[in-house]
Amino acid sequence: MNNIKILLAEDEASLGMIVKESLESRNFTVFHAENGEEAFAIYKEKKPDILVLDVMMPLKDGFTLAKEIRLENKTIPIIFLTAKSQTTDVLEGFNHGGNDYLKKPFSMEELIIRIKSLLNRIELKPNFEAIKIGEYSFNLTKQTLEYTSQIEQLTHREAQLLYHLFDKKNEVLDRAFILNKLWGNDDFFNARSMDVFISKLRKKLKKDTNIQIINIRGFGYKLIC
Repeated sequence: MNNIKILLAEDEASLGMIVKESLESRNFTVFHAENGEEAFAIYKEKKPDILVLDVMMPLKDGFTLAKEIRLENKTIPIIFLTAKSQTTDVLEGFNHGGNDYLKKPFSMEELIIRIKSLLNRIELKPNFEAIKIGEYSFNLTKQTLEYTSQIEQLTHREAQLLYHLFDKKNEVLDRAFILNKLWGNDDFFNARSMDVFISKLRKKLKKDTNIQIINIRGFGYKLIC
């Protein structure tokens, strides 16, 4: 994980410095911002590989910052740091483009595991070719979905989830398996998050009416194509 650049947006200065120093001791390069506007400026200048964003920040909160970044970058992994635990708050984070969340207080080892998990979750093959999903062309390496020359950029997690659905096409993709593989565990909040991502993929694939993602209650999901 050498030369990985992390943007850390945390308005609590002492916590921010502790996290920054801990990550740097593990050979990450860390840019620390204490508010959302500073974080956005650093994002534009430094081009980090992953974002770790506190939700409650002055000038611009983490959700707003993520939403703005997602307008120009659909694929960069985003982890939210939050003291909130309500389901609606967690789901709001995913709806604003988050890939993962971590509740305060957290351990550094857990944060590092989440960072590495997002960056290395699927080992891409250099010459991975686009695959056909109905009338769509899906490219995992580029994280794109193409339909009649119209190309849509997928987020990191959307691409991963679609890849696993396709890998088990016309069979049931086990719910617990995919939650543990892509989200790290199969708790309630992650399960709700996966439901959000499934809904997003359904919308992106709706132009081909022969494609369905079916919920097999109690077991998982099935991609029919």
